[in-house]
Amino acid sequence: MRRRLGARFLRTAMVAGLCFAVGGNGMARTALDRCTEDAILVFDGSGSMAEMGYNGLDLPRIMEAREALRESLPEITPFRRVGLVVYGPGRDEPCLNVKLRLPPTPDAAGLIISEVDQLDPGGQTPLTRAVEDAAHALSFRDRPGTIVLITDGKENCGGATCQLAAQLAADGLDLTVHVIGFKVRDRQFNWQSQKGVDQQHGKTIARCLADRTGGKYVSTESIGELVQALQETLACPMVGQSAPPEPPVAIRSTV
Repeated sequence: MRRRLGARFLRTAMVAGLCFAVGGNGMARTALDRCTEDAILVFDGSGSMAEMGYNGLDLPRIMEAREALRESLPEITPFRRVGLVVYGPGRDEPCLNVKLRLPPTPDAAGLIISEVDQLDPGGQTPLTRAVEDAAHALSFRDRPGTIVLITDGKENCGGATCQLAAQLAADGLDLTVHVIGFKVRDRQFNWQSQKGVDQQHGKTIARCLADRTGGKYVSTESIGELVQALQETLACPMVGQSAPPEPPVAIRSTV
């Protein structure tokens, strides 16, 4: 336990020192500067998150996403304030169910995990509105910020996703939107069942949010891949890496 705490302190000190060295002397902003910006996680709580994988054998998407958050957020939130926007579930009109559950908050892992654990997935996918609300919560016109959108599908509430992407890029001071596609599926008609069947390698129009704002689009299919994507988009470069090995102890001969 003492060694784990020591490693975490070492990573904190290294990141803080490098951020100061890079950003404190007026040089161009880098990933080390961005890793301490306020961020908001936009989480897909729509009805499709309760579905299982394309083969009907996997866990529901929401359960796997919860596990990925439990694994990744405790290593991320000590270094930056993170908030949460959820879209999908609620009692309002399906396409209006977007809520800021948590503004950017220090060390917010436990709060975010608790909110997502209590979600009962339902409703439609107003992801464009959710990202727009997150941008305003970050005061995107006045200061830098980061949004990470986790979605398993496409906008189905009429939102002009790529138009919003262009607006955020043009009007934002320095807003970056990363998009993590989690088990995104295309729909294909099946003449025998007369129902849509899930196909792998689906695409989401939300990718343009990342393309227009200089963010990343990451396609994920497993808990491990989702954890890695969250680390890539939210963590400081050194967070999550193994601490340097301790030097061997020299043993003097008594002969």
